[in-house]
Amino acid sequence: MTNLPKLYFTMETYLFPMLEEEIGELSDKMREFLRIVEVVRPSRFIGSTLRWCGFGRPMKDREKMLRAFFLKAVYDLSTTKGLIENLRTNPNLRRLCGWEYCGEVPSEATFSRAFKVFAVEKVPDAIHAMLVKENYTEKFVGHASHDSTAIPGREKACRKNTPKPKFKKKRGRKSKAEMAAMAEQELVETKTRRLELQPNRPLAENLSDLTQGCDWGGKRDSKGKTTFWCGYKLHLSIGDGGVPLAAILSSASLHDSQAAIPLMQMSSERATILYDLADSAYDAEEIKAFSEGLGHVPLIDPNQRRGEKTEFAPAQKVRYRERTTVERGNSDLKDNYGARHVRVKGHWKVLCHLMFGVIAIAVKQLFNMLE
Repeated sequence: MTNLPKLYFTMETYLFPMLEEEIGELSDKMREFLRIVEVVRPSRFIGSTLRWCGFGRPMKDREKMLRAFFLKAVYDLSTTKGLIENLRTNPNLRRLCGWEYCGEVPSEATFSRAFKVFAVEKVPDAIHAMLVKENYTEKFVGHASHDSTAIPGREKACRKNTPKPKFKKKRGRKSKAEMAAMAEQELVETKTRRLELQPNRPLAENLSDLTQGCDWGGKRDSKGKTTFWCGYKLHLSIGDGGVPLAAILSSASLHDSQAAIPLMQMSSERATILYDLADSAYDAEEIKAFSEGLGHVPLIDPNQRRGEKTEFAPAQKVRYRERTTVERGNSDLKDNYGARHVRVKGHWKVLCHLMFGVIAIAVKQLFNMLE
């Protein structure tokens, strides 16, 4: 477990003054970036697949490039070209990432190849999971707030987001018994809802069942207006203090409730949670039952679709106000950490891009709780 108060004291007392003597005064963004590097320690996540093994041309240092992508998220740089330009023109940022001279900064193609490897190997997901587990092992999370936000994409919508599996057909006419069995199977598959299956399946199976391709989606805001976009939807679970506990990326067409149980599974593996807070889109009996089965207390805004809307008790209303932390987290990710300008294509690359911002927010909020 990371001793965050001790690390905070060491950085404020020794690291920052030492760096200011070397490179001059540190800006707030530089301090934020250095905190991420010290807490994450990127070298821990550079495995054998990301290192040169002695065959072929040696790869560029992946640890330095991982630092550079964190720098891109912290400074809210929209493109890799902008990142490279900042590294080549700003000696302080370049040295903080580990490159001494301008010519050592890799090209855009090299950055692109490294980013693809980070996305395929799910490096940011592993960093975020480890970060939450290290800092919440012996702590309680009072409220875990769940919500989603729109992520517009720069690609065409998938024509078939959930293709049906193809089976080899038997030759010849089918018997009446076979026809009846097929009809019964189709009826069962039609009537079975995803929410009914999710509580009895592990997290990995639930995640693989969610649609992941780029698609069209719509969402109604607080003023009752529905906006549509083509892209993805990021589902976040954020704890007290604004620290993201779990993140799932899905197609924009997926309803919020379909990702609720996987979010609870993921966040419960990383922290001990007392209350689950969500808006009326998550009002389903399966979600409430699963939350109670985990030992949580679900506080979900009742949906008025089934007649008269029931109200929270006065104490529940006060507790439900904590759900605004997830709204602030979504806004912070979009306004300051790159979620508004996604330039990559494909589910895993988009998730990788967003997770660098999620990790930056997590580290920032952890240190904010100490100040």
